Amino acid sequence: QVQLVESGGGLVQAGGSLRLSCVASGSILTINTMGWYRQAPGKQRELVASITSGGTTNYADSVKGRFTISRDNAKNTVYLQMNSLKPEDTAVYYCNANLRVLGFPRGYDYWGQGTQVTVSS
Repeated sequence: QVQLVESGGGLVQAGGSLRLSCVASGSILTINTMGWYRQAPGKQRELVASITSGGTTNYADSVKGRFTISRDNAKNTVYLQMNSLKPEDTAVYYCNANLRVLGFPRGYDYWGQGTQVTVSS
């Protein structure tokens, strides 16, 4: 069984910073791409940032220059450093990882439970 557990969300004023973390645990053989998505009330879930096992990153245009995604492969952990936060960044942030687990021939997508980020103006 695989679990993705997020932490680091909270309430912050506009212009502030938060750092999200997500740890993957379970019978994991390999972790491919890891990423962060977010979903604001009444909106669809959208990709915020992703990072491959080799370190190639991809960002939504709305967060480029403000957010930084990184990962520690030894700890099965992905981070999202969020700076210069804006009220429109308010959403539930979800961790996503494409994992290959013991007993399966290929990777599947797994999701965390989500962590709330609220940015006040």
